[in-house]
Amino acid sequence: MSTTPAGDRNFRKRFKTFDPEHGVLPRLMHELLREQAATWQRLRAGIDLLRTVRLREVHCSGFTVKLQFNPGRIVSTAAKVDPRSIRERPCFLCLENLPPEQSGIAYRDEFVILCNPAPIFSGHYTVSHLGHKPQLLGGAAGIFLDLARDFSPDFSVFYNGPKCGASAPDHLHFQASPAGAIPLELEVVQPDRRSESVTIGGAAVATMLNVGRQVIVMEGRAREAMEDTFTRLLVAMQNVMGSDDEPMMNVICSYNKGAWRLMVFPRSRHRPAAFSGEGEGGIMVSPAAVDMGGLVITPREQDFLSLSPSILEGILAEVSVRREVTDAIVRLLEEGRS
Repeated sequence: MSTTPAGDRNFRKRFKTFDPEHGVLPRLMHELLREQAATWQRLRAGIDLLRTVRLREVHCSGFTVKLQFNPGRIVSTAAKVDPRSIRERPCFLCLENLPPEQSGIAYRDEFVILCNPAPIFSGHYTVSHLGHKPQLLGGAAGIFLDLARDFSPDFSVFYNGPKCGASAPDHLHFQASPAGAIPLELEVVQPDRRSESVTIGGAAVATMLNVGRQVIVMEGRAREAMEDTFTRLLVAMQNVMGSDDEPMMNVICSYNKGAWRLMVFPRSRHRPAAFSGEGEGGIMVSPAAVDMGGLVITPREQDFLSLSPSILEGILAEVSVRREVTDAIVRLLEEGRS
């Protein structure tokens, strides 16, 4: 368990500190990436590998998905996240287990911003809690919104639930990607992709249409209202989806021109039935926030080349909830409007 306080001298030597009153966080993040690429061979190798990735667009029924062939992501895609495997491996996000070459930026005395050594994007960061605590968003909704605001305008942030995409379900963390790099971030602003919004607790709530998976969109300018309505949304999801734990979900959050936008993907399962983490059979696609957002990561070339529109439509529909579930969630949230 990580117990090193942000105020510890050795910690301060290794990790820069972000002062929200005076600093500009995106600038510090760009500097961190340059410095780490120069001194950390593993990150440099990951960046070099990223330059070789290939992209392919697949036109599905009413929407388009981008495939990224990225062999460097195979460890994450095929990660074993069952309780026994988690117990038997050291947590790779705890401070004492970080590579000695890795440094970062201390964020609000609770988190540290790290460069992801297996990047999906040019500028891919992990925001890890200083303590070893479970991957749960419920008590961290406010800090999630703060991250999106502090990371703007250069970056968006996203969250993978412990049962649907997080390769470290035992350690609270978020990730950051360049703003607009996830396709649905651009599609969500199109009027024909949105249902009519309803105002709930000071936030506008809508759903996305004709994108092959269920997405709840929440927008607002008041942080307190956004945090409150988002927290209530999580409760509504839990009730409708019948979960005693945190409901399965992925979330992407951005902040632009004084307003937050959350895209919430309620999930029905972690991986498609055809998933195969080993051997030549099956499909090695394990959808997380980036994939649900329209950029599907394929660490194996055979999947990159063979995935057809019908297969991709099936994968997204299989791991998402049904439309009636999303409608019930929004309806329940509406009934409790403030």
